[in-house]
Amino acid sequence: MARTTPISVIALLASGSLLLSGCGITDDPGPWAQWFGEEGPPPVEEEFPYTKEGRIFQDTGQDATMRFSITGLERTPDHTVMYYEVEYLDEFAGSNRNLSMAHTLVDPITGRVYRQYHDDEGLKYGSVSPGPPGLYPVHDGVANEYRRYFPPIPEEVRQVTFIGSGLGAMTGIPIQDVDEERPDPEDPNGADHLSPSDPPPAGRDLTFENRRPDDGAAAGEGWVESFVDSEIASITRDGDTETISLHSDVMFEFDESDLTDEADEVVRQAAETLARNVDPDNPEITVIGHTDGVGGDAYNERLSVRRAETVRDLLAEEIGSGHTFVVEGRGSTEPVAREGGPDDEQARSRNRRVEFAYGLGGAAEPEEESDDGGLGVAERTVGWPAPFTDDSGDVVAEAERDGVRLEVYPLRRDGSYVIGSVALTNTSDEPVDPDMGGLDSLQQGGPERFSKGTLGGFQLLEPETGLVRYVAQMNFGGGTYSGFAEEVHELQPGNTYELVAVFPAPPADVEELTLRAGPFGELPEIPVGA
Repeated sequence: MARTTPISVIALLASGSLLLSGCGITDDPGPWAQWFGEEGPPPVEEEFPYTKEGRIFQDTGQDATMRFSITGLERTPDHTVMYYEVEYLDEFAGSNRNLSMAHTLVDPITGRVYRQYHDDEGLKYGSVSPGPPGLYPVHDGVANEYRRYFPPIPEEVRQVTFIGSGLGAMTGIPIQDVDEERPDPEDPNGADHLSPSDPPPAGRDLTFENRRPDDGAAAGEGWVESFVDSEIASITRDGDTETISLHSDVMFEFDESDLTDEADEVVRQAAETLARNVDPDNPEITVIGHTDGVGGDAYNERLSVRRAETVRDLLAEEIGSGHTFVVEGRGSTEPVAREGGPDDEQARSRNRRVEFAYGLGGAAEPEEESDDGGLGVAERTVGWPAPFTDDSGDVVAEAERDGVRLEVYPLRRDGSYVIGSVALTNTSDEPVDPDMGGLDSLQQGGPERFSKGTLGGFQLLEPETGLVRYVAQMNFGGGTYSGFAEEVHELQPGNTYELVAVFPAPPADVEELTLRAGPFGELPEIPVGA
C-alpha cells in the first residue's frame, strides 16, 4: 500500500509548518545552509508557461506528438495546485491513454516527492472527465486546460521538478504563493464537445468542471531513494535516512563473526564517514547484520547478531561517546540480490553484509586527499535546482541494436541528482518492443530493486573511483516503489522518443561519466553539465 496522507491531516501539518518555518529562502539559504553555507539561492523568475513537445506512448500505439505546458503552480495554505494545458499535434482516433508515469512533483534538493490527490476509487481531483472516467475529448489544434491538486509543499521549497507528462523531466518550475487558488472555470465546455465531429469554435480551448479535494482525499508522498555502489560498500539514501552496507567479501570469513584484518580497516574508515554524516541531534546508529540464505533461520539470525555486535564494538571504539548504538540481526530475511541464479555466489556474497543506518545531519566537507577505500559512496553532492530548459543539448554518444538507435544527451545536475536524457528511434519498418536489459543486465549480485523497469539496466560509472550509480527509485512506503525514469513501451516505425533516468549526483568535480546503457553496452565520456 502506498504511503498516503489524508487531506485533513495535511492541512494541519501545513499550518504548523508555516508557523515554524518563517519566510522561506528568498534572501538567504535558510534551511539549506547545511549544504550551501552563506551562499543564497539563485533568483527564481516566473516565466510561465513552461512548455515541452515530443512524442508520447499511447496504449493503442497511436503515439502522437504532444505539447505540454505548465501554466501555473500555486501553493495555497491547503494545497499545491498545478495548472497545465495539453495539445496533440498529430491526428489519432478512438480511445487512447497516455502511458507515462503518474504526475509527480519532486523537490530535487531533499528528494521529497508528491503525487496528486485522489479519491478511494483512484479518480483524481481537479478537472473532471465529462465522459468515461479518466477520458477527455481531444480535438485537432485545441488545447485542453486542466488543474490537479497535490499536497502543500514546504514553504522553503521554491522550485520543483515535474515528471509524468511522458516528455522527460521539467526542471526549475517555480512555486507561486497565493492566498487562494484561481477561480473555477466559467462555463466549462468540455461536455459540449465530446464528439470528434463537434469541435469548439476556433480559438477556444476545452475547459472542464473542477472538483476540489474533500475529507476523503489522499495523496501519495515519499522520498527519492538512491543507491551508489563500490567494490567494498554501498549506500542507500531514503529521505533523511542513510544506510551504509559493507560487503561480506571484506568483512568475515565464511560462518565467522570476527572481522578480517581488511574489514577492521574498512570499519574504521566507515566510522569517519559516520562522524561526518550522522545527525548530531539524533545520534542513534543502528547496526544491522545480514546473512545469505544458506542454513536455518534461527542459526542465521544468531550469526547476524554476532556480526553486528562485532562491528558495533569497533565503531563505538572509533567514534567515542555521544552516540547511541542499536544492534539488530535479520538473518537472511532481507536479501538485496536474488540467490539461486547463475551468479549465485555473487548474490550470496552481496547478501552477507553489515549495515549502519542513521539520520542525516548537515553535510560536512570531506577531508582533502582522503583515501576512503571505496567509501566515497557516502559523499553527498547537493546543488541548486536546475533551471528549466526544453533543449536536451547535442547528442554526445549513440549506439544501435536490433533496429533501435540510442542517442545520449549530456547529463544535467538538478539538486541532489543528475538527469540522464536519451532518445530511442525505431529504425525498422515494424513496431519494436525493445529489450532494455533491466534485471537481465544486472551486474553480478547487484541490487534487484534498483534494476527494475525498462531503464533499470542503466547505470553511471565513475571510471576513476569505480563507483556505480543506479537509477533512483521513489519510495512511497509499504513496499510501494516507482522508478525515477520513464518506461519504454513499443516503439512505432520511424518514431523517436525522448526518455529520462535520474541518478544520485556525483561530486561537483566529476565532469564525465560512463553510461552503462543495458544491452547497448558502455558509452564513455558522457559530460556532466551544471
